[in-house]
Amino acid sequence: MTAATEQRAAASEIGEGTSKRPGRSTPTIALVTLALASVLLSTWLCSGMSAALPVTALHDWLRFDGISRLFLLLVNLVFLGIATYVWGRVNSEAALQKGIGRYVTCVVVFMAASNLALLSNDLIALWVLLEITTLAAVPLIQHGGSQAGRLASWRYFLFSSVGLTFALLGFACIGRGMQLGSLHEASFSIQPASSALQAVSEPWHRLGLVLVLFGFGTKLGLAPMYSWLPDVYEAAPPATTALLAAVQFNVTLVAVLRVLQVYAAADSAIVTLELVALGLGTMALSALNVIAAKNYKRLIAYAALNHAGVIAVGLAVGKAAAYGVLLYAVSNAFIKAILFLTAGKIRSHYGTERMSEVSGLIKDLPFTGLFFMVGSFALLGLPPFGSFLGELIIMSGLVRVGHMFVFAAFCSILTVTFVATGRAVFPMIWGEPKKKAHWGRQPIATMVPKLTFFVALLAMGLYLPAGVNTLFRQAAAELGVR
Repeated sequence: MTAATEQRAAASEIGEGTSKRPGRSTPTIALVTLALASVLLSTWLCSGMSAALPVTALHDWLRFDGISRLFLLLVNLVFLGIATYVWGRVNSEAALQKGIGRYVTCVVVFMAASNLALLSNDLIALWVLLEITTLAAVPLIQHGGSQAGRLASWRYFLFSSVGLTFALLGFACIGRGMQLGSLHEASFSIQPASSALQAVSEPWHRLGLVLVLFGFGTKLGLAPMYSWLPDVYEAAPPATTALLAAVQFNVTLVAVLRVLQVYAAADSAIVTLELVALGLGTMALSALNVIAAKNYKRLIAYAALNHAGVIAVGLAVGKAAAYGVLLYAVSNAFIKAILFLTAGKIRSHYGTERMSEVSGLIKDLPFTGLFFMVGSFALLGLPPFGSFLGELIIMSGLVRVGHMFVFAAFCSILTVTFVATGRAVFPMIWGEPKKKAHWGRQPIATMVPKLTFFVALLAMGLYLPAGVNTLFRQAAAELGVR
């Protein structure tokens, strides 16, 4: 069996397949029910709490503030979309029911740890919960038992473990700095730590901060430890890839935001330097790989690297770009979910991942082609989507703080990425079909999540409801410490 065949076999477990329609799948029904309950609870937390934030609970282990509430709502909305997609695919393809109970169990563990991580008021507890999401994701990546999936899962586990080890070592250095300062005991609780910044030993604090950002940057796919991400995103089933790209990415991003929220004010210069270096380096590597990409799922993965780089540069700007970073991050969660879920349908229809063999999507598969087109436009940062507005605010922030060289490099790399991505995906969408059009039955359940994500993207670019806009501004204010 060739590697390409094995990859298709791995992905076929969730997202594609050809067989007779089975009966209802109890595990997937339970998954959708749990996801719906999570969204309802997250919505209540976001809308029902007092504006007097933050609020802590369970002896200060849980923290409810703008950041936790915004990303809690985001990841659970994405979770509901993915759960609905999985339910629709499994109920329409009998072959996909094999091992679905184990898959659903791992997803539940993954999401439970993700939600707790977003609410954690202790950085070490957040680290532990992020490690749990890593362990739960390994069987999700290799679901189907193919050689490509197994290799990708071990590669993911290796890089994630190394990155999280760097982060833990960084926390140890920060703790040592606290002990050598006027503090006698290290504390990683978010609120107390911020008031103790002047009482730390600066060399240890700076070394720890650099290591923590580098370690969490590995989980985000930032250069130089980025090579795991394209392989994993390509080999994993579409639903798993969407979970990693739209859920785990944002949980890790919240970990970075918490670190910046607590420690960055004391060492803003070194934070800015590291984030700019990681961000621009990642964007440059992403642009080069997008130019060379021959595989559309891998192309989306390299574009995800570019998104991580843009966010890192935006975080380096600080307060001037905080709102834009959050808008960009939330928008790209929906973009990646749309594109990776759509990629599964494209591979199922054409039997290949090579871009050169896919043409005329909008004619062959109208709904799939439409979602791929919308996702591609949003991916490129075109108006009227939220990603465009987010990028605009980040670039404005760069000019406002006087980082003109970074601004020039940022715009140049974005232009190269824009042209290379458009040149690759536009023929896939509007080119002449290479096979006779066959509009196969497409379950409505697989389209509803992507349609919901599309509406959210438009809303963030055109008009945010007052309550949602207030939530974005609260979260941005909590980051505006530099």
